[in-house]
Amino acid sequence: MFEGQPKGLFALALANTGERFGYYTMLAVFALFLRANYGLDAGWAGEIYSDFLMLVYFLPIVGGWLADRYGFGRMVTTGILIMFAGYLLLSVPLGGDTFALVVMLVALVLIGFGTGLFKGNLQVMVGDLYNDPRYADKRDAGFSLFYMAINIGALFAPTAAVRIMEWAQTNLGTSVNDSYHFAFAVACASLILSIAIYYLSRSTFRHVEGNKGKAAKQEVSAEPELSKEETTQRIIALCLVFAVVIFFWMAFHQNGLSLTYFADEFTAKTATGVDTMPFDVWNLVLIIFIVYASFSFFQSKSSKAKGISCAVVLISLAILGYKYMQADGEVAISAPIFQQFNPFYVVALTPVSMAIFSTLAKKGKEPTPPRKIAYGMLVAASAFIIMMVASQGLLTPNEQKVAGAGASFVSPYWLIGTYLILTFGELLLSPMGISFVSKVAPPKYKGLMMGGWFVSTAIGNKLVGVGGYLWGDIPLTVVWGVFIAVCVVAAIFMFAMMKRLEKVC
Repeated sequence: MFEGQPKGLFALALANTGERFGYYTMLAVFALFLRANYGLDAGWAGEIYSDFLMLVYFLPIVGGWLADRYGFGRMVTTGILIMFAGYLLLSVPLGGDTFALVVMLVALVLIGFGTGLFKGNLQVMVGDLYNDPRYADKRDAGFSLFYMAINIGALFAPTAAVRIMEWAQTNLGTSVNDSYHFAFAVACASLILSIAIYYLSRSTFRHVEGNKGKAAKQEVSAEPELSKEETTQRIIALCLVFAVVIFFWMAFHQNGLSLTYFADEFTAKTATGVDTMPFDVWNLVLIIFIVYASFSFFQSKSSKAKGISCAVVLISLAILGYKYMQADGEVAISAPIFQQFNPFYVVALTPVSMAIFSTLAKKGKEPTPPRKIAYGMLVAASAFIIMMVASQGLLTPNEQKVAGAGASFVSPYWLIGTYLILTFGELLLSPMGISFVSKVAPPKYKGLMMGGWFVSTAIGNKLVGVGGYLWGDIPLTVVWGVFIAVCVVAAIFMFAMMKRLEKVC
C-alpha cells in the first residue's frame, strides 16, 4: 500500500496533517461557539459557519492564480503565517459584544485567506510528484494516502477540542464561553508543527515547489503542450465535475451544522457500559492498528514483518478486550465528539477501498474517477435516508426546545451509522476528484483548476447554511429529504455527462 510512492508524498501529507488537526479542532466546536458566545439563533450561526467554509474553499482559486506566477512553495509558506495570525486572534477571549464579533470575523478572513494560499497549492505539489513516469500509475493511490493522512489529524480534533475546554473550565475556572478559545489556540500550536515538518523534509519535494520567472516557464514547458481544442475540452470536463461536487459538499458538511444540531438536541446525552467504547478515541485508534496490521500481514514478504504485524493485531485485540470487560459506569456524550467518526472511518477504510480498486484495476474493471464521483453522490443520499428513518416520530427542533419531559432522544448509533455511509461517499468522491483535477488540468492552468475544485467546494459550503435555515419548525424528515434530493439529482446529471467526462480521462 505504501510501497512505490514518492518520498515527498509522506512529507507533504504530514505537513497537511498538522494544519488539518488545528482546523478541525476549531471547526468541531465553532457552530456551537457562535450560538453560545454571541447568542445567535440556528439560522444566523449557520450563515456565519457556511460563509466561513465558503471563504476557506473559495480563496484557493486566488492562491492558485498567485502560485502559477510566484511558485507553489512560496504561497504555502505565506499561507501558514497568515493562518497563524487568524487563529491567534480567534484564541483571545474578548466576550460576546460587537467588538468581539468584529475581531472574530477578521480572524475568519485571515484563516480563510491563509488556507487559500496553503491548501490547494500543497495538493498541486502532491499531484506534480506523479508527473515522474515512475509514479504515474500510482496517482489515485497516492491521493488516497494523502487524504487518509489529513484525516488522522481530524480524528483527534474533536476529542482535543472537548478535553481542552473541560481542562480550562476545571483547572482555570473559565466560563464555558471562554473555554472555546482554548480549543482555538490548539490550531496555533498545530501550525507550528506543520511548518516545522514542511521545512525539515523539504528536500524530498523541492523540485515541485515551482519558482517565479524563467525557472517556472521551464518547468511548465517540460510537460507536453496541449492543443487549444484539447485544453478547452479538459476545462469543460472539469467545470462539469465542479458543478456536481457543489451538492456533495452542501450535504456532506452538514456534519458541522444540522447533524451537530441533531447530536446536540435529539441524541442521548449519556452512554453506559459497552456503549461508551465508541466515544473513546483511543479505542478507534486500536481498531485502525488492527486494520493496517492485518493488511501488512498479508502484504509483507518476510516472516519477520508478518510476525510484527500479527503481534500488533493480537496486542490491540487484547487491549480492546480488556477495555470491553472493564466498560462500566456512565459517560457524557457531547455533540462535537461525533465529528471524530468521519475521519476515523476515512483512516480505517482507506486501505480497504485501495485494495478493492486495486483488484478491480487488475481485472480492468476499475471505475473511472467521474464514475466514482457519481457513485459517491448516490451513497451520500443513502446516508440521509438513515437520518430520515432515525427522525421518524421526533418533534421539530422548535418543539423539542419547549417539550421538557416530553422531549424524545435517539440512540447515538444512528449518527455513527450515518457518518459511516457518508464516509463511503467521501472516499469515492473527494480524493478521486482531486486526483482527477491534477491529472486532467492543462499544465498552464494547474493552480487555477485546483482552485476551481475548491471554488465548487466553496459554493457547496455556502449552501450548507440551508441546513441552519431549515432547522426550526420544519419536520426533520423534510430537512433530510432536501439533502437526499440534491444528491440524487446531481448523480443523475453526472451519469448523463459521463461520456464527455470519461473522454478526457
